[in-house]
This record gives sequence, structure tokens and C-alpha cells, in this order.
Amino acid sequence: MSSKKRFTKLSKKKLLLYSGIIFIFLIGIGAGYAVYLVDRTAGTIDDSHEEIGRENETSPLREGHVNPVEDNVSVLFIGVDSNEHRDNLDQSRSDALLLATFNKEDSTVKILSIPRDSYVYIPEVDYNTKINHAHAFGGPEATIETVENFLHVPVDYFVRMNFEGFVEVVDALDGIKYDVPYEFTESDSNDDRDSIHLYPGEQNLNGEEALAMARTRKQDNDVERGKRQQEILAAIASKATSPSSVFKLDELITAVGSNMTTNINFSEIRSFLSYGLDEQVAIETVNLDGAGGYTNGGWYYQVEEESRAQMQTELREHLDLPVVDEDSDFAEDDEEYY
Repeated sequence: MSSKKRFTKLSKKKLLLYSGIIFIFLIGIGAGYAVYLVDRTAGTIDDSHEEIGRENETSPLREGHVNPVEDNVSVLFIGVDSNEHRDNLDQSRSDALLLATFNKEDSTVKILSIPRDSYVYIPEVDYNTKINHAHAFGGPEATIETVENFLHVPVDYFVRMNFEGFVEVVDALDGIKYDVPYEFTESDSNDDRDSIHLYPGEQNLNGEEALAMARTRKQDNDVERGKRQQEILAAIASKATSPSSVFKLDELITAVGSNMTTNINFSEIRSFLSYGLDEQVAIETVNLDGAGGYTNGGWYYQVEEESRAQMQTELREHLDLPVVDEDSDFAEDDEEYY
């Protein structure tokens, strides 16, 4: 069974930060400043826009194009192991994968963390390896194809952000509060070995420290790492929606800037405003069960088939899609799926 944690107090305004939808925070701000920021946000989204390249920009698991105003939709968040220092965006591996499904009727959101070392079939190269390699093989398109093939759940939208964007967002917020579970050292975003040293306890983390906390797995595993990433994103969202952050929005938009790419256009982003009006939204995090081990000479995370099938059913039902019959439809490594 998948472990779950319900965030009953988070509003959808907070959730929207996950996809970089910062303009939601314009509500309640002075008119002149709001107009300025709307223009800035629209320009940022236009500059960051990148199509997937699919027919009609629609998932093959959909019967037609979706609209977030009317339909339940999904967003894949891709954190990439890249920055200006590395200059390897198109060849980088993904460092974090989170798939969020939005159900408008039930006012619920599910967020799945996919372990980066999960052993899966990658259609782009026609063989099985770690899921985080998909981005290096073919960017967001190959990553989306891999996730869809693995879970048989449509990915309608994606948001990709690199290390630099993450660090700058946290720093623009003057850090986030986080309860560090143990002492550890970690490289910073410029790969300076053990340059970040954190001790246990609740503290205010700056951008580099928050990134180190999100990346480290020296004392636990990939699953726990994914849970920490979910918690850190929640902490960022909570800080960003606080009254003290209202006049930091310009800095946040600048931080997102060239560090993000997405196939969500500005009009579609505005459609997510309806989520911000419902304070009763329930946000649930879900995870895949499995175990790490060596396969074909490499270390991989082997997702339990029962857990994968259960997650497929849970997310498809959340999107109000028919459940796939595993006996007659796609196999996990079915190269004919794409």
C-alpha cells in the first residue's frame, strides 16, 4: 500500500507555486502593482513556453485536448540537475519528478513523487534503465513519454526548473523554515563538495541549504528523499503565500525567469485561478512502494508491481478516466506503446 499524508490546511493558492504560477498572489495587491506584475508574469510565461511536440499537443492517453477550466488535468514537475555552472540543460538528468493530478469536482489534488532511480522502460531509447535518464535522452518529451508508459496516466502539462531557479526562489523569500532530520554534508549547486553542512533541528534554510536538503540521500533512500522534496515544496508555497512575501513577488518572477520551461500558456495558467478560490481543497501526497537493489550490474529502485498498478488506478480514477485492464492493455515495458 502507498503511504499517504493529507495536508488539510493548505489552500490551492499554495499549491499553485509548485508549477511556478506566481501570478495567483496578485489577488488583494494594489491595482497598479498588480497590473505591472501580471504583465511581468505574462512575459515570463511567454519566454518560458516550450511545446512538447505531440500531435495537437495532447497526450495519446486522452481522447481529446483538455482544458483546466473544465477538465481534471495533470502536471509533471521536473527538477533538472542543471545550472549556469554546468550548462547542460538539454543533456541533464532529472533530479526530481513529481506528478500532480487535479480533480475539480472533488476539490482534491494528489501529488506523486517518483523515485529518480526507478527501473523503467524508456521509449526514447527502447530499453530499461533509471527513469531520471529519460530527460538526458530527450528532454521533457522523453520524460513525459516514460512517465506515461510507466503509469499509463496522461501527462497534460509539464513544468521544468533547474537548480539555479530553485535556489533563487528560496533566497527571494529570505529562506524557508524546515526541520532538518539529521546532520549531513552535501555539495552546493556549483558542485563544491561538502560545502553545505547542516545540523538537526528546525531552522531557516537559504536557497543552497534547501537545495542540499532536497537532494541528499546519504542517510536514507530515494523514497525518503522524495518525501522531503514534497515537504520542502510545501514550505516554499506556505512562505510565498504569506503576507510578508507580497512585495517579493517581483523577485520571485525574476527568479523563475529563464530557469523554467513549461507548455502551459498564460491563458491556461489563469484557468488555475479557480483552484485558488477554494479554501477547502485537500492535498494528498502519495508514493510508490519498492526496494533498491542491483540489476544488470547497476543499482536501481524496483517499484513493486502491485504498488505501480494501484497508483495507476488511483490516479486515473482521480482524473475520472477508465481504469486500464492490465491483462489486455499495456505491459510495463511495452515498446509499442510509443
